[in-house]
Amino acid sequence: MIDQFGLSSRQLRRGLLNGERMAIDEYDDYEQSERVQKWLRENGLSIVVGIVLGLVGIFGWQQWRNHQARNEGEAAQLYQQLQVATAAGNSNAVVQLVGQLMTDHAKSPYAIFAVTDRARQQVDANQLQKAEASLAWARQHATVPALKSLTMLRIAQVELARGNGKAALATLAGLPANSFSGLAEELRGDVLVKLGRPTDARKAYQAALAALSVEAPQRGILQMKIDDLAVAGKQGA
Repeated sequence: MIDQFGLSSRQLRRGLLNGERMAIDEYDDYEQSERVQKWLRENGLSIVVGIVLGLVGIFGWQQWRNHQARNEGEAAQLYQQLQVATAAGNSNAVVQLVGQLMTDHAKSPYAIFAVTDRARQQVDANQLQKAEASLAWARQHATVPALKSLTMLRIAQVELARGNGKAALATLAGLPANSFSGLAEELRGDVLVKLGRPTDARKAYQAALAALSVEAPQRGILQMKIDDLAVAGKQGA
C-alpha cells in the first residue's frame, strides 16, 4: 500500500520506529540532563565546600610547612649564637639563649641540643640534680626517637653518678629495642658492677661487644672491663 506521500506501509512503519527511537534518545538525554542538574542542585553545595576545604587544606599544609621551616631556621640561629656565647664564656647570654630555645622552640631538636649541652656542663660542675632535671625536660620534649633514646642514656649516666643504680637500670630498660645497643649494654654493665653483680655485668659487656662493629674503638675498653671482672673474680675466689 502506498500513502499519499508515495511511501509504502513498511517504509512508514520504519520511519515511525526511527522517529520513536530518536524521541526516546532525546528523552533519555533530557532525563539524564535533568538527573544531573537535580543531583547538582542537591549536592552542589557540598561539592563546592569539599573543593574549598581541599584547597584550604593544601594551602594550609604549605603554610604550616613554611612556618615550621622558619621556626627551625630561627632555632638553628639561636643555637649557633648559644655556641658562640658558650665559647666566649658569656654566661648571661647562655642562660638567655637556652631559655629562649626552651620557651619558643621547645619541640625543635636544637632546644634538645641546648638543654643537653647545659646538662653536660652541670655534670662537669658536679650539679647532678640540676643535670638530671635538664635531661628530664629534654626527654619530655624530644620528638625525634633517636634524640629521646640518647637523652635517656644520659639520664641513666647521671643516675649512676648520683649512686642510684636501680633507677639507672629502670631507665635503660625503657629504651626501645636496638636503640644504641652497644652504649646501652656497656652502661648497663657499669651499673651492675656498682651494684655488685659481676656475672650480670660481664653478660652486659659481652652483649655490648656483640652489638659493636669490629672496627669500633670502644671494643678495646669493653674488653678491658671484661678482663678486670675476670681478675676481680679470681682474687675474690
